[in-house]
Amino acid sequence: MSETIFAKIIRRELPADIVYEDDEILAFRDINPKAPVHVLVIPKIEIATINDLEDEHAELIGKMVLAAQKVARQEGIAEEGYRLVFNCNQHGCQVVFHIHMHLLGGKQLRGSAA
Repeated sequence: MSETIFAKIIRRELPADIVYEDDEILAFRDINPKAPVHVLVIPKIEIATINDLEDEHAELIGKMVLAAQKVARQEGIAEEGYRLVFNCNQHGCQVVFHIHMHLLGGKQLRGSAA
């Protein structure tokens, strides 16, 4: 695994406010939240960008979405609604090159992005 901040969080070399974990997925609060609830959902395997996904990753991406659904319920935002966002590469505003999904909610969100 590379030396991204997420890899270090997975290996517990850096602290994180973890809200969900299973064998394949880790979810933790964003340190720079854009909404009252802002959680990052990541796979425990290294995949740099959405462009690097293969057919074999389809189930993993589904598990990421289901993990986000569980966290939304846990955080009390499922019924009012939330947003799930993937960023890809520079123009998509991806900063950490380990795929991650943003779960945003807890307020009325505006526009089409976070």
